[in-house]
Amino acid sequence: MSGLRRGALGLAVLLVTGCSAGTGAAARPAITPPAVRASTASPAPAASPSPSPSRTAAPGWNARDALARMSLEDKVGQLFVTVVYGSHADSGSKENRARYGVATPAEVIEKYRPGGVILFPWAGNVSSAKQVAALTTGLREASSRTPLLIGVDQENGIVSRLSPLVTKLPGAMAIGATGDPDNARDAARVTGEELKDLGIALDFAPVADVNVNPRNPVIGPRAYGADPKRVSTMVGAAVEGFHEAGVASVAKHFPGHGDTSVDSHTGLPVIRHSMAQWRKLDAPPFKAAIAHGVDAIMSAHVVMPELDPSGDPATLSRRILTGLLRDELGFDGVISTDALDMAGVRKKYGDAEVPVRAVLAGADLLLMPPDLPTAYDSVLKAVRSGRISEKRLDQSVLRILTLKQERGMADPPETDPGALRSPEHLKVAKRVAAAGAVRARSLPLARS
Repeated sequence: MSGLRRGALGLAVLLVTGCSAGTGAAARPAITPPAVRASTASPAPAASPSPSPSRTAAPGWNARDALARMSLEDKVGQLFVTVVYGSHADSGSKENRARYGVATPAEVIEKYRPGGVILFPWAGNVSSAKQVAALTTGLREASSRTPLLIGVDQENGIVSRLSPLVTKLPGAMAIGATGDPDNARDAARVTGEELKDLGIALDFAPVADVNVNPRNPVIGPRAYGADPKRVSTMVGAAVEGFHEAGVASVAKHFPGHGDTSVDSHTGLPVIRHSMAQWRKLDAPPFKAAIAHGVDAIMSAHVVMPELDPSGDPATLSRRILTGLLRDELGFDGVISTDALDMAGVRKKYGDAEVPVRAVLAGADLLLMPPDLPTAYDSVLKAVRSGRISEKRLDQSVLRILTLKQERGMADPPETDPGALRSPEHLKVAKRVAAAGAVRARSLPLARS
């Protein structure tokens, strides 16, 4: 336990400037802007959204009908979740021009028709609640053919992309220490309600890793703890809380990132758990997330040779994403990769090959490719050549569109930035933080 606290401190220092995407990194990636390519996308008929406040999509728009109307280029675009630069949908950025060949976030959406975007402070996306709400509204309006998924890494604690706009809540380790799943549920609900007020429909949370390695440089206090049973209970409760708020949740990082001493942002971790160990230690929180209806599960850029001897990271492993997650655990929701600009997934294959292999492994959403034009073109080419079958492509796109339907992303944009940090939410945060503090004081670790 004392080692875990030392590891957590090191992680907190590491993340002062942050890191990349799903594993919680926030520092702006040092990536050479790709060469500008002409878009190959062709128009698809516009969907016809109409209001609906529930989890059921608006009448007149549904996933299967939308899929049937989409061109091949539109379908490939749906696989990608990318970063756009700027504070408003119509604000120009040199980064957008260098990476995508167009100036504004709206133009990026119109050109590549991605399935979604992920927001970051370092991309200029976050300055005030009113600004974020205007940005998300503008982005959704720019995606006129297909509803746009807008997500964020808002785990709370040390990974808080929207701080200080939203209610400050304890991180997962502090919540897990309380032993009360109601705290995990309430914290997730508060976060989800505030994301919804900002126009954000998906949170890349909760972390479902069981952090058993005190030297873990990337998970640490982001996990609910080192006990699979407790982590499972907390993860299931958090998924419920997000759903009560009406936003989608993503359990991460499958098949488990808790026993690593290497940061997958900068290297490729290897975990030598046997299949029996994995089923006992790493799998239970993901089983709990699935049992509670989690919308998506994020892959980890880790090698687990006892689960797949190929040496490929889980993100690119069919044995892991399809064999274990789909077939053994029975998950039929969306599988998202962790950020594809991370070193852990780029070590073995190039940036054109990685997204193709991820789809073949079983991934649906391709998060943050370092070179979107190259990634898009390579997946499109793989489908046209038959390497990725159109049936396989349609499976992923239907899952993504179904998620959008079920979480109301086809509804007209509605935001309420003035509702953030309400007295009720602040009261919940104070109660959860106090519970965590009381528990921390009772531990021998806290007195040593």
